[in-house]
Amino acid sequence: MKRKIQSFNYFRNWTLKMLGFILIPAFAYPQHANPIEPLNDANGWMIQTKSSAYQIVVTRNKKVIPVFYGSAKQATSQKKNAAWQDRIDEVPVRGGYPFKSPVLEVVFADHVRDADLEFVSGEIISVNNRKTLKIIQKDNTYPLQVISYIRVLPEFDILEKWIEVKNTSGKEIIKIENLMSGSMVLPSDEYVLSQLSGSQMNEFQPNESLLTPGVKLIENKAFKSNFNAPWFQVRPQNSYKDEKGPTWFGSLHYSGNWTLAFDKTFNSTVQILGGINFWDTEINLKPGQEFQTPKLSVGYSLNGSEGVSQSLSAYIRQEILPKEHRYDMRPVLFNSWYATTYHLNEDEQVEMAKKASEMGVELFAIDDGWFKGRTASDRGLGDWEVDKNKFPNGLSSMIKRINNLGMKFGIWIEPESVNINSNIYKSHPDWILKYPGRKKELGYRVLLNLAKEEVYNHLLNVMTKLLKENKIDFVKVDQNSYLSEPGWMDAPVAIQREVRILYIENLYRLFDELKKRFPEVLFESCASGGGRIDLGMMSRMDQAWVSDNAVALDRIFIQYGYLSAMPANTMVSWVVDNIIGFQQQPVSLEYKFDVSMSGVLGVGSDIREWSPKELEIAKNKIAIYKEIRPMVQQGILHRLVSPYESNRCALQYNAEDGKTSVLFCYNMAKYLPGSQPIDRGSSILKLEALNPQQQYSIKKAEDKNDKGVVYNGDLLMNIGIAWPVKNAFDSQILLISQYK
Repeated sequence: MKRKIQSFNYFRNWTLKMLGFILIPAFAYPQHANPIEPLNDANGWMIQTKSSAYQIVVTRNKKVIPVFYGSAKQATSQKKNAAWQDRIDEVPVRGGYPFKSPVLEVVFADHVRDADLEFVSGEIISVNNRKTLKIIQKDNTYPLQVISYIRVLPEFDILEKWIEVKNTSGKEIIKIENLMSGSMVLPSDEYVLSQLSGSQMNEFQPNESLLTPGVKLIENKAFKSNFNAPWFQVRPQNSYKDEKGPTWFGSLHYSGNWTLAFDKTFNSTVQILGGINFWDTEINLKPGQEFQTPKLSVGYSLNGSEGVSQSLSAYIRQEILPKEHRYDMRPVLFNSWYATTYHLNEDEQVEMAKKASEMGVELFAIDDGWFKGRTASDRGLGDWEVDKNKFPNGLSSMIKRINNLGMKFGIWIEPESVNINSNIYKSHPDWILKYPGRKKELGYRVLLNLAKEEVYNHLLNVMTKLLKENKIDFVKVDQNSYLSEPGWMDAPVAIQREVRILYIENLYRLFDELKKRFPEVLFESCASGGGRIDLGMMSRMDQAWVSDNAVALDRIFIQYGYLSAMPANTMVSWVVDNIIGFQQQPVSLEYKFDVSMSGVLGVGSDIREWSPKELEIAKNKIAIYKEIRPMVQQGILHRLVSPYESNRCALQYNAEDGKTSVLFCYNMAKYLPGSQPIDRGSSILKLEALNPQQQYSIKKAEDKNDKGVVYNGDLLMNIGIAWPVKNAFDSQILLISQYK
């Protein structure tokens, strides 16, 4: 059916007419008002958080339009004009006005490919005890219903957006070619985009770029996010270098293929979209069937990138992480992978466990190699039975001995991948994602098709059996395969291209059920390092392995980027010896511990080879970590000095009550003074968020005899102290406490 397309002049004239009711008096929205309120003089809503306002109107021709997202003060006092808003709907679709990026693209049964939504109703509901705006729209001709949600978390300055689509037909199928989680439009300005990109062994590297006219895409098509994290930050070009200032940000709750799009027009309007990447994907929505997108969390901060990281960290700790262990201190762990690789046995593991226990380790974990036939990377994966040649008494005997040493026990598993010589592959070749005649692409490791119900049931049974038969307190869940051949040839043609979406649905379902059955177990997300760290997975995982690169100096950079988007109590960091293939810088064992102690501390070295002096260093460092752990894992982070801008790095974690802090300072290579531009700046370090009227004592964490030096809070924040580390490849941890 031919659709009427409104002209640009129509929209411009309509805007001018509507300006009278778009301007809302400041007094109408007091600071502690409900986060969602109807507009006084128009059909629409004002959504407010601590710092932001999101304003939506319903036009006279039943269009739902977001007219402002930004500073709450600006929304209620700034004079608006015709250029203030672009004609982009709250749920932009393919069809009608073309100057937009669509959230929704559908094909109806008669092959019409555009949609035309009109407002049906809107109401304020409660979703998990949070005020949520629910807006129902429908196509004005076809049996398509679209419900958009905005859930408000005011204290974090965050809005959660998602969409449900429903086929209300009795007999016709609607094909979905694209459906994202949400869209937002920023006020006209020039913007700089910050993203976290990299590669396997080099994740979470900050990158900045000016948003120029056109569409910028950050996406994942490999089923793993080592290359790009589903996170963004956008700041006005004239203020993005400032410590404070307006900043929009977002993070996607999805672990499959995803897309973040930034559509910039010449007149400075920026539309931001995020959601599932429908590349090589489609959904055939049957009559009466509905589909819900993952959430897209978006936010606004007045405090620049620091405000973004602090808002996201608090939000993830308090709202996203699983409730069972949300506020638990993450244990100091030991992992035996680098010590024994695939060649492990009970006595050898217990020997290391004894040393680990004496050091103060709280959780002892074995890694790859414990299962039948696993002697190399191309053997045994998928056959999750204990190797009786390595563990003739099963795992229970070893676990009991480790528990008797006062430690919990953990294990590694990679449930989704199999080797082609495994028994499970030979028994069920139809369980593998592949295309006929493409064997050369398979390699020795392939992915199970978790979209299949029988594969889901198999993995649930395997992991339930493992956890039920053994006293396992911790599971490191890995996934080392990239998805290149999503073939599902025995499925009906209509759903073959839904395979990626159904896979992730069953992946989430698997861990939801395991968390339900085993609520006491801690789960760690790993996928060739940082390939599966997103809010979707982290709502099911308690912590994350950030990168397979655990070299201390490299980790300073990787972890600094990671902390832009995720809290420290999810950031697992090991102390390791040499990693094959990586340049080893001349750093001390103390330095390695200091780097790892800024997150969730772990040890991955072969501690059987450590000298008595090294074991004593480890014992002392672990004791210090347990003292500062509440501040690191639950405190408020201030990233004081970036390693990307200097040859040093500093992180300050403040306790929530503001009375104590811990300061991590790292030196990297040092050069002839003045010879390097990055080394020509001030060597004074200013602290953050202290009480200017309070006195503070600063002392070295490792020196029990240090009585500390007392400073005024005002001096520490506005004048600063001399950089406390002198030598190259050296570090210092300082304890800061209010002086009585």
